[in-house]
Amino acid sequence: MGIPEVLAALADENRRNILLKLREGKISSGDLALALNITPQALSYHLAKLKKADLIYETRFKNYIYYELNLSVLDEAILWISDLRGGPK
Repeated sequence: MGIPEVLAALADENRRNILLKLREGKISSGDLALALNITPQALSYHLAKLKKADLIYETRFKNYIYYELNLSVLDEAILWISDLRGGPK
C-alpha cells in the first residue's frame, strides 16, 4: 500500500497503541485485546486498517492468529517524510 494508507492508519491513537505493543514481538489477537483493554470487535476493526496499510502481517497457528510489525513499510514512510522535509542528501 501507499503512503496515504500508512498515514491514515497512523493517525488513530488506538492503532498507534497496537503498533507499540507489537513492537514487543508477535502476539495473538486475544492477548493483544487484553493488553490494550479493547473489545475484540474494536481490535478487529483497527487490525484491518493496519493490515490494509501493510503495517502488520498475520500468521496462523492452529486456532490462533498472531500479529507482527512490518517494519519495511515504516521504513518507506520514514524515507518519504525525510524526502518531504528536504535537506542534505
